[in-house]
Amino acid sequence: MSDSETRPAYLDLAPIAGVAGTVALPGSKSISNRTLLLAALARGITEVRGLLESDDTARMLDALRTLGIGVERAGGARDYRVAGAGGTVPVKEADLFLGNAGTAFRPLAAVLALSNGHYRLSGVPRMHERPIGDLVDGLRPLGADIRYLGAAGFPPLEINPARETGADRIAVRGNVSSQFLTALLMALPLLGRAVTIDVVGDLISKPYVEITLNLMARFGVEVAREGWSRFVLPGGATYASPGTIHVEGDASSASYFLAAGAVGGGPVRVAGVGRRSIQGDLRFVEVLERMGASVALGDDWIESRGRAPLRALDADLNHIPDAAMTAAVLALFADGPTTIRNVASWRVKETDRLAAMATELRKVGASVEEGADCLRITPPPGGKLTSGASIDTYDDHRMAMCFSLVALGGVPVRINDPACVGKTFPEYFDVLRGIARA
Repeated sequence: MSDSETRPAYLDLAPIAGVAGTVALPGSKSISNRTLLLAALARGITEVRGLLESDDTARMLDALRTLGIGVERAGGARDYRVAGAGGTVPVKEADLFLGNAGTAFRPLAAVLALSNGHYRLSGVPRMHERPIGDLVDGLRPLGADIRYLGAAGFPPLEINPARETGADRIAVRGNVSSQFLTALLMALPLLGRAVTIDVVGDLISKPYVEITLNLMARFGVEVAREGWSRFVLPGGATYASPGTIHVEGDASSASYFLAAGAVGGGPVRVAGVGRRSIQGDLRFVEVLERMGASVALGDDWIESRGRAPLRALDADLNHIPDAAMTAAVLALFADGPTTIRNVASWRVKETDRLAAMATELRKVGASVEEGADCLRITPPPGGKLTSGASIDTYDDHRMAMCFSLVALGGVPVRINDPACVGKTFPEYFDVLRGIARA
Protein backbone atom coordinates (compact mmCIF):
# COMPACT_ATOMS: atom_id res chain seq x y z
CA MET A 1 0.00 0.00 0.00
CA SER A 2 1.43 3.41 -0.98
CA ASP A 3 2.06 6.30 1.40
CA SER A 4 -0.65 8.35 -0.32
CA GLU A 5 -3.16 5.56 0.37
CA THR A 6 -2.32 5.34 4.08
CA ARG A 7 -2.12 9.07 4.88
CA PRO A 8 -5.48 10.54 5.94
CA ALA A 9 -6.84 13.11 3.51
CA TYR A 10 -7.88 15.54 6.22
CA LEU A 11 -8.41 16.12 9.92
CA ASP A 12 -11.39 18.07 11.28
CA LEU A 13 -10.61 20.08 14.40
CA ALA A 14 -13.52 21.11 16.61
CA PRO A 15 -13.57 24.58 18.15
CA ILE A 16 -11.22 24.89 21.14
CA ALA A 17 -12.62 27.03 23.96
CA GLY A 18 -9.37 27.20 25.91
CA VAL A 19 -6.05 25.53 26.58
CA ALA A 20 -4.01 24.65 29.65
CA GLY A 21 -1.36 22.10 30.49
CA THR A 22 2.25 21.08 29.98
CA VAL A 23 3.81 19.85 26.73
CA ALA A 24 7.02 17.83 26.56
CA LEU A 25 8.61 19.02 23.34
CA PRO A 26 10.21 16.76 20.73
CA GLY A 27 13.88 17.40 20.03
CA SER A 28 14.99 20.25 17.81
CA LYS A 29 15.26 19.30 14.13
CA SER A 30 18.11 21.75 13.55
CA ILE A 31 20.10 20.46 16.50
CA SER A 32 19.28 16.80 15.81
CA ASN A 33 20.52 16.66 12.22
CA ARG A 34 23.56 18.83 12.86
CA THR A 35 24.50 16.68 15.85
CA LEU A 36 24.14 13.44 13.90
CA LEU A 37 26.40 14.64 11.09
CA LEU A 38 29.04 16.08 13.44
CA ALA A 39 29.03 12.85 15.46
CA ALA A 40 29.51 10.87 12.24
CA LEU A 41 32.54 13.00 11.30
CA ALA A 42 34.10 13.01 14.76
CA ARG A 43 36.65 10.74 16.39
CA GLY A 44 35.08 8.49 18.99
CA ILE A 45 31.59 7.41 19.98
CA THR A 46 28.89 9.96 20.70
CA GLU A 47 25.79 9.25 22.76
CA VAL A 48 22.99 11.42 21.39
CA ARG A 49 20.13 11.78 23.88
CA GLY A 50 16.62 12.99 23.04
CA LEU A 51 16.97 12.93 19.25
CA LEU A 52 13.94 14.11 17.32
CA GLU A 53 12.08 11.20 15.72
CA SER A 54 10.68 12.51 12.45
CA ASP A 55 10.90 12.21 8.69
CA ASP A 56 13.84 14.63 8.52
CA THR A 57 15.99 12.83 11.08
CA ALA A 58 15.04 9.48 9.56
CA ARG A 59 16.49 10.72 6.24
CA MET A 60 19.74 11.69 7.94
CA LEU A 61 19.98 8.41 9.86
CA ASP A 62 19.35 6.37 6.70
CA ALA A 63 21.95 8.40 4.80
CA LEU A 64 24.61 7.96 7.48
CA ARG A 65 24.06 4.21 7.62
CA THR A 66 24.26 4.00 3.82
CA LEU A 67 27.56 5.90 4.02
CA GLY A 68 29.00 3.34 6.44
CA ILE A 69 28.57 5.19 9.72
CA GLY A 70 27.71 3.01 12.69
CA VAL A 71 24.44 4.25 14.19
CA GLU A 72 22.36 2.27 16.66
CA ARG A 73 19.70 2.87 19.27
CA ALA A 74 21.05 3.13 22.80
CA GLY A 75 18.72 2.84 25.76
CA GLY A 76 15.77 5.20 25.43
CA ALA A 77 13.56 5.39 22.37
CA ARG A 78 15.16 8.67 21.30
CA ASP A 79 18.74 7.88 22.28
CA TYR A 80 21.37 6.84 19.74
CA ARG A 81 25.01 5.82 19.69
CA VAL A 82 27.03 7.11 16.74
CA ALA A 83 30.45 5.65 15.96
CA GLY A 84 32.35 8.51 14.35
CA ALA A 85 34.52 7.89 11.30
CA GLY A 86 37.19 10.43 12.24
CA GLY A 87 36.79 12.91 9.40
CA THR A 88 36.20 10.44 6.60
CA VAL A 89 33.19 8.91 4.89
CA PRO A 90 33.73 5.12 4.71
CA VAL A 91 31.52 4.39 1.68
CA LYS A 92 32.78 6.07 -1.47
CA GLU A 93 29.85 5.44 -3.80
CA ALA A 94 26.18 5.81 -2.89
CA ASP A 95 22.79 7.07 -4.01
CA LEU A 96 20.98 9.02 -1.30
CA PHE A 97 17.30 9.98 -1.29
CA LEU A 98 16.76 12.77 1.23
CA GLY A 99 13.08 13.61 0.85
CA ASN A 100 12.48 17.30 1.56
CA ALA A 101 14.99 17.50 4.41
CA GLY A 102 17.04 20.62 3.80
CA THR A 103 18.90 20.13 7.10
CA ALA A 104 20.13 16.82 5.71
CA PHE A 105 20.56 17.62 2.01
CA ARG A 106 22.66 20.79 2.19
CA PRO A 107 25.25 19.71 4.82
CA LEU A 108 25.58 16.21 3.34
CA ALA A 109 26.16 17.69 -0.11
CA ALA A 110 29.02 19.79 1.25
CA VAL A 111 30.58 16.95 3.25
CA LEU A 112 30.37 14.48 0.36
CA ALA A 113 31.80 17.03 -2.09
CA LEU A 114 34.99 16.96 0.02
CA SER A 115 35.01 13.19 0.64
CA ASN A 116 36.62 11.87 -2.57
CA GLY A 117 33.74 9.67 -3.60
CA HIS A 118 30.99 9.36 -6.18
CA TYR A 119 27.51 10.17 -4.89
CA ARG A 120 24.06 11.04 -6.18
CA LEU A 121 21.73 13.09 -4.00
CA SER A 122 18.03 13.48 -4.74
CA GLY A 123 14.75 14.26 -3.00
CA VAL A 124 11.05 14.82 -3.49
CA PRO A 125 9.95 17.14 -6.32
CA ARG A 126 9.81 20.16 -3.97
CA MET A 127 13.43 19.59 -2.92
CA HIS A 128 14.35 19.77 -6.60
CA GLU A 129 12.79 23.26 -6.65
CA ARG A 130 14.77 24.51 -3.64
CA PRO A 131 17.95 26.36 -4.67
CA ILE A 132 21.39 24.97 -3.94
CA GLY A 133 23.49 26.85 -6.49
CA ASP A 134 25.06 29.22 -3.95
CA LEU A 135 26.37 26.26 -1.95
CA VAL A 136 27.73 24.56 -5.07
CA ASP A 137 29.41 27.81 -6.15
CA GLY A 138 31.03 28.06 -2.72
CA LEU A 139 32.38 24.50 -2.92
CA ARG A 140 33.79 24.56 -6.45
CA PRO A 141 36.82 26.78 -5.64
CA LEU A 142 37.81 24.06 -3.15
CA GLY A 143 37.98 21.57 -6.02
CA ALA A 144 34.49 20.10 -5.66
CA ASP A 145 33.21 18.37 -8.80
CA ILE A 146 29.44 18.74 -8.60
CA ARG A 147 27.05 18.34 -11.53
CA TYR A 148 23.38 19.21 -11.75
CA LEU A 149 21.26 16.31 -12.93
CA GLY A 150 18.27 18.55 -13.62
CA ALA A 151 17.93 22.34 -13.71
CA ALA A 152 21.12 24.28 -13.06
CA GLY A 153 21.27 25.55 -9.50
CA PHE A 154 18.91 22.91 -8.10
CA PRO A 155 19.01 19.27 -6.97
CA PRO A 156 19.39 16.45 -7.82
CA LEU A 157 23.19 16.42 -7.73
CA GLU A 158 25.98 14.15 -8.86
CA ILE A 159 29.18 14.47 -6.85
CA ASN A 160 32.52 13.15 -8.07
CA PRO A 161 35.92 13.07 -6.32
CA ALA A 162 37.24 16.57 -5.74
CA ARG A 163 40.18 17.94 -7.66
CA GLU A 164 43.30 18.97 -5.78
CA THR A 165 43.32 22.68 -4.99
CA GLY A 166 44.95 24.97 -2.48
CA ALA A 167 42.16 27.53 -2.26
CA ASP A 168 42.00 29.04 1.19
CA ARG A 169 39.21 31.56 0.67
CA ILE A 170 35.65 31.12 -0.62
CA ALA A 171 32.48 33.19 -0.76
CA VAL A 172 28.81 32.39 -0.27
CA ARG A 173 25.69 34.52 -0.58
CA GLY A 174 23.91 34.99 2.70
CA ASN A 175 20.51 36.25 1.61
CA VAL A 176 18.88 33.04 0.30
CA SER A 177 19.39 30.42 3.02
CA SER A 178 21.62 30.25 6.09
CA GLN A 179 21.85 26.50 5.45
CA PHE A 180 24.45 27.17 2.73
CA LEU A 181 26.82 28.78 5.23
CA THR A 182 26.04 26.09 7.81
CA ALA A 183 26.88 23.36 5.28
CA LEU A 184 30.22 24.95 4.42
CA LEU A 185 31.16 25.52 8.05
CA MET A 186 30.44 21.91 8.97
CA ALA A 187 32.30 20.44 5.98
CA LEU A 188 35.47 22.53 5.87
CA PRO A 189 37.32 20.82 8.75
CA LEU A 190 37.57 17.79 6.42
CA LEU A 191 40.17 19.73 4.41
CA GLY A 192 42.59 19.97 7.33
CA ARG A 193 43.67 23.51 6.47
CA ALA A 194 42.58 27.03 7.32
CA VAL A 195 39.83 28.39 5.10
CA THR A 196 38.07 31.75 5.21
CA ILE A 197 34.42 32.14 4.20
CA ASP A 198 33.27 35.59 3.10
CA VAL A 199 29.51 36.12 3.26
CA VAL A 200 28.24 38.21 0.36
CA GLY A 201 25.32 40.45 1.27
CA ASP A 202 23.30 40.31 4.46
CA LEU A 203 23.13 36.97 6.24
CA ILE A 204 19.58 35.86 7.00
CA SER A 205 18.45 33.57 9.83
CA LYS A 206 21.58 34.30 11.89
CA PRO A 207 20.39 32.32 14.93
CA TYR A 208 20.57 29.10 12.91
CA VAL A 209 24.24 29.80 12.17
CA GLU A 210 24.73 30.37 15.90
CA ILE A 211 23.41 26.85 16.48
CA THR A 212 25.95 25.51 13.98
CA LEU A 213 28.88 27.35 15.59
CA ASN A 214 27.81 26.29 19.08
CA LEU A 215 27.59 22.62 18.13
CA MET A 216 30.87 22.67 16.19
CA ALA A 217 32.56 24.04 19.28
CA ARG A 218 31.09 21.22 21.37
CA PHE A 219 32.74 18.82 18.91
CA GLY A 220 36.08 20.63 19.28
CA VAL A 221 36.17 23.06 16.33
CA GLU A 222 36.14 26.76 17.21
CA VAL A 223 35.36 29.12 14.33
CA ALA A 224 36.60 32.70 14.44
CA ARG A 225 34.36 35.30 12.89
CA GLU A 226 34.21 38.98 12.08
CA GLY A 227 30.63 39.92 12.72
CA TRP A 228 28.43 38.04 10.28
CA SER A 229 30.51 38.76 7.19
CA ARG A 230 33.60 36.55 7.63
CA PHE A 231 34.23 33.16 9.20
CA VAL A 232 37.66 31.55 9.59
CA LEU A 233 38.11 27.78 9.99
CA PRO A 234 41.42 27.06 11.75
CA GLY A 235 44.03 24.85 10.14
CA GLY A 236 44.33 21.32 11.49
CA ALA A 237 40.91 21.42 13.16
CA THR A 238 39.24 18.04 13.58
CA TYR A 239 36.02 16.94 15.22
CA ALA A 240 36.16 14.94 18.44
CA SER A 241 33.22 13.41 20.28
CA PRO A 242 32.04 15.29 23.39
CA GLY A 243 30.92 11.92 24.77
CA THR A 244 27.26 12.63 25.41
CA ILE A 245 25.12 15.38 23.93
CA HIS A 246 21.52 16.17 24.81
CA VAL A 247 19.19 17.56 22.13
CA GLU A 248 17.08 20.49 23.29
CA GLY A 249 13.35 20.57 22.75
CA ASP A 250 12.36 22.21 19.49
CA ALA A 251 11.78 25.95 19.94
CA SER A 252 9.92 26.24 16.62
CA SER A 253 7.47 23.55 17.75
CA ALA A 254 7.14 25.33 21.09
CA SER A 255 5.76 28.39 19.29
CA TYR A 256 2.42 26.72 18.49
CA PHE A 257 1.66 25.82 22.10
CA LEU A 258 2.90 29.12 23.48
CA ALA A 259 0.73 30.90 20.92
CA ALA A 260 -2.23 28.75 21.99
CA GLY A 261 -1.67 29.80 25.59
CA ALA A 262 -1.53 33.45 24.53
CA VAL A 263 -4.92 33.20 22.80
CA GLY A 264 -6.72 30.51 24.77
CA GLY A 265 -6.14 31.50 28.38
CA GLY A 266 -3.49 29.04 29.50
CA PRO A 267 -1.31 28.61 31.27
CA VAL A 268 0.51 26.44 28.76
CA ARG A 269 4.02 25.34 29.65
CA VAL A 270 6.49 23.79 27.20
CA ALA A 271 9.22 21.66 28.73
CA GLY A 272 12.60 21.06 27.14
CA VAL A 273 13.54 24.58 26.05
CA GLY A 274 14.11 27.74 28.10
CA ARG A 275 16.45 30.62 28.79
CA ARG A 276 19.52 28.39 28.32
CA SER A 277 18.48 27.44 24.79
CA ILE A 278 20.89 27.87 21.88
CA GLN A 279 17.97 28.22 19.45
CA GLY A 280 17.03 31.56 17.95
CA ASP A 281 13.32 30.78 17.95
CA LEU A 282 13.40 31.33 21.71
CA ARG A 283 12.94 34.97 20.73
CA PHE A 284 9.36 34.18 19.75
CA VAL A 285 8.58 34.99 23.37
CA GLU A 286 9.39 38.63 22.52
CA VAL A 287 6.68 38.54 19.86
CA LEU A 288 4.18 37.13 22.35
CA GLU A 289 5.00 39.80 24.90
CA ARG A 290 4.70 42.58 22.32
CA MET A 291 1.28 41.21 21.40
CA GLY A 292 0.18 41.33 25.05
CA ALA A 293 0.69 37.79 26.32
CA SER A 294 2.22 37.02 29.71
CA VAL A 295 5.35 34.85 29.41
CA ALA A 296 7.58 33.27 32.06
CA LEU A 297 10.87 31.43 31.47
CA GLY A 298 12.88 28.90 33.42
CA ASP A 299 16.15 27.25 32.47
CA ASP A 300 14.35 24.54 30.48
CA TRP A 301 10.71 25.64 30.31
CA ILE A 302 8.56 28.48 29.01
CA GLU A 303 4.98 29.30 30.01
CA SER A 304 2.44 31.58 28.37
CA ARG A 305 -1.04 32.85 29.14
CA GLY A 306 -3.39 35.44 27.69
CA ARG A 307 -6.64 36.09 25.87
CA ALA A 308 -7.62 37.42 22.49
CA PRO A 309 -7.70 40.07 21.24
CA LEU A 310 -3.94 40.48 21.13
CA ARG A 311 -2.14 43.68 20.16
CA ALA A 312 -1.33 44.09 16.48
CA LEU A 313 2.32 43.91 15.51
CA ASP A 314 4.68 45.39 12.92
CA ALA A 315 7.97 43.50 13.10
CA ASP A 316 11.03 42.35 11.19
CA LEU A 317 11.12 38.61 11.91
CA ASN A 318 14.00 37.64 9.65
CA HIS A 319 15.79 36.13 12.65
CA ILE A 320 12.95 33.67 13.43
CA PRO A 321 11.52 32.67 10.04
CA ASP A 322 9.86 29.45 11.24
CA ALA A 323 8.22 30.97 14.31
CA ALA A 324 7.26 33.99 12.21
CA MET A 325 4.64 31.75 10.59
CA THR A 326 3.04 31.28 14.00
CA ALA A 327 3.03 35.06 14.46
CA ALA A 328 1.22 35.41 11.13
CA VAL A 329 -1.60 33.16 12.34
CA LEU A 330 -1.70 35.01 15.68
CA ALA A 331 -2.48 38.10 13.60
CA LEU A 332 -5.98 36.62 13.16
CA PHE A 333 -6.55 37.29 16.87
CA ALA A 334 -5.13 40.84 16.94
CA ASP A 335 -6.91 44.18 17.38
CA GLY A 336 -5.74 45.55 14.04
CA PRO A 337 -3.47 44.91 11.03
CA THR A 338 -0.22 43.02 11.66
CA THR A 339 2.79 43.23 9.34
CA ILE A 340 5.45 40.50 9.22
CA ARG A 341 8.55 41.82 7.44
CA ASN A 342 11.80 40.54 5.92
CA VAL A 343 10.79 36.90 5.46
CA ALA A 344 11.73 36.40 1.80
CA SER A 345 13.36 33.10 2.81
CA TRP A 346 9.83 31.71 3.19
CA ARG A 347 9.69 31.42 -0.61
CA VAL A 348 12.39 28.72 -0.75
CA LYS A 349 11.22 26.55 2.14
CA GLU A 350 9.11 23.37 2.00
CA THR A 351 6.69 25.41 -0.09
CA ASP A 352 6.46 29.08 -1.08
CA ARG A 353 5.31 30.00 2.39
CA LEU A 354 4.59 33.63 1.60
CA ALA A 355 2.08 32.71 -1.08
CA ALA A 356 0.72 29.76 0.91
CA MET A 357 0.19 31.77 4.10
CA ALA A 358 -1.56 34.55 2.20
CA THR A 359 -3.90 32.08 0.47
CA GLU A 360 -4.86 30.16 3.59
CA LEU A 361 -5.23 33.23 5.85
CA ARG A 362 -7.76 34.60 3.37
CA LYS A 363 -9.76 31.36 3.66
CA VAL A 364 -10.42 32.04 7.34
CA GLY A 365 -11.55 35.62 6.71
CA ALA A 366 -8.42 37.75 6.88
CA SER A 367 -7.53 40.44 4.37
CA VAL A 368 -3.92 39.88 3.30
CA GLU A 369 -1.48 41.96 1.29
CA GLU A 370 1.45 39.90 0.02
CA GLY A 371 4.72 41.66 -0.70
CA ALA A 372 8.00 40.30 -2.02
CA ASP A 373 9.22 39.65 1.53
CA CYS A 374 6.31 40.55 3.80
CA LEU A 375 2.67 40.02 4.71
CA ARG A 376 0.16 42.54 6.05
CA ILE A 377 -2.69 40.70 7.74
CA THR A 378 -5.96 42.35 8.76
CA PRO A 379 -8.24 40.13 10.87
CA PRO A 380 -11.85 39.74 9.80
CA PRO A 381 -14.38 42.31 11.06
CA GLY A 382 -15.14 41.75 14.71
CA GLY A 383 -12.55 38.99 14.80
CA LYS A 384 -15.13 36.52 13.46
CA LEU A 385 -13.23 33.78 11.62
CA THR A 386 -14.74 31.82 8.76
CA SER A 387 -16.24 28.60 10.07
CA GLY A 388 -15.19 25.26 8.61
CA ALA A 389 -12.42 26.53 6.33
CA SER A 390 -10.49 23.79 4.54
CA ILE A 391 -6.77 24.53 4.90
CA ASP A 392 -4.35 23.21 2.30
CA THR A 393 -0.94 22.38 3.79
CA TYR A 394 1.27 21.99 0.67
CA ASP A 395 3.12 19.01 2.22
CA ASP A 396 4.51 21.57 4.70
CA HIS A 397 4.46 20.58 8.36
CA ARG A 398 4.48 24.16 9.62
CA MET A 399 1.41 25.12 7.58
CA ALA A 400 -0.54 22.32 9.27
CA MET A 401 0.60 23.16 12.78
CA CYS A 402 0.13 26.92 12.42
CA PHE A 403 -3.39 26.70 11.10
CA SER A 404 -4.53 24.30 13.81
CA LEU A 405 -4.60 27.45 15.99
CA VAL A 406 -7.62 28.67 14.00
CA ALA A 407 -9.74 26.35 16.16
CA LEU A 408 -9.05 28.70 19.09
CA GLY A 409 -11.19 31.26 17.25
CA GLY A 410 -14.32 29.34 18.20
CA VAL A 411 -14.77 27.75 14.77
CA PRO A 412 -14.12 24.28 13.37
CA VAL A 413 -11.33 24.00 10.81
CA ARG A 414 -10.27 21.23 8.42
CA ILE A 415 -6.55 20.53 7.99
CA ASN A 416 -5.81 18.74 4.72
CA ASP A 417 -3.02 16.12 4.69
CA PRO A 418 -2.44 16.32 8.46
CA ALA A 419 0.24 13.61 8.29
CA CYS A 420 2.67 16.14 6.84
CA VAL A 421 3.50 17.07 10.46
CA GLY A 422 5.54 13.84 10.50
CA LYS A 423 8.44 15.88 9.09
CA THR A 424 9.18 17.21 12.59
CA PHE A 425 6.34 16.40 15.02
CA PRO A 426 4.35 13.24 14.22
CA GLU A 427 2.31 13.43 17.47
CA TYR A 428 1.43 17.12 17.12
CA PHE A 429 -2.35 16.84 16.89
CA ASP A 430 -2.56 14.37 19.78
CA VAL A 431 -0.50 16.72 21.93
CA LEU A 432 -2.70 19.68 20.97
CA ARG A 433 -5.80 17.70 21.97
CA GLY A 434 -4.13 16.98 25.30
CA ILE A 435 -4.11 20.66 26.30
CA ALA A 436 -7.47 21.60 24.73
CA ARG A 437 -10.36 22.47 27.05
CA ALA A 438 -14.02 22.34 26.05
